[in-house]
Amino acid sequence: MKRIAIFQHTEVGAPGTVLPILDSLGYDVRLVRIVDGEPVPSRASDFAGLVFLGGYMSVHDDLPWIAREMALIRDADALGLPVAGHCLGSQLVAAALGGRVHRHTRPEIGWNELHTGDDPVSRDWWGSHAGSIVTTFQWHGDAFVPPAGAKQIARAAHCENQAFILNDRHLLLQSHLEMTPALIELSLERNGAQLLREYAAGNPAVTSMEETLRFLPERTADMTRHLGRLYSRWIERCK
Repeated sequence: MKRIAIFQHTEVGAPGTVLPILDSLGYDVRLVRIVDGEPVPSRASDFAGLVFLGGYMSVHDDLPWIAREMALIRDADALGLPVAGHCLGSQLVAAALGGRVHRHTRPEIGWNELHTGDDPVSRDWWGSHAGSIVTTFQWHGDAFVPPAGAKQIARAAHCENQAFILNDRHLLLQSHLEMTPALIELSLERNGAQLLREYAAGNPAVTSMEETLRFLPERTADMTRHLGRLYSRWIERCK
């Protein structure tokens, strides 16, 4: 069985619960550490699927690996291989396959609610979580407009475009469902000044430092259950 490639762009943007989820679903992974200068593989056909994680950079930044990752995404799409993206990863998938990425009206940081769809596609992917509210962790300044034909499976008040399915196999997630308590604490240690600044300025899409640190084990465990359901559907197209 081919492995699933996971692309890590920053230290904070680690795979989190994606690794144990894919392990529980019977797949080995290759972690491609872009953060350490590891090159982007040249062929999507070497893998069963591709997962792209988050990062502080923009898809519009002049970084060589961004263009290479988007070429790899297009290669995977042409081969019928599934691609999943988290935050920056979702923006890379959108930009590579015909959507666009833009600066959002305001940063979205901390805990916010996703409203999952209750249509057939949403029920197929969310299962029993369709038509409900899912609390998720956010940290982004850009947002994406999905490629034509993408099916929305979740939206939110502060950023409408949250989760989409493209071509019945690609999963685009603007939020960080993969986070663990340790990764959230690391995010706040490294980037907490931005949260404090935005919250003090009255940004309604940002939760306070105290609220962001509340109930981390319970909130991340809920996210793990939701993400596990999404990936259990996603791997059906892995080859």
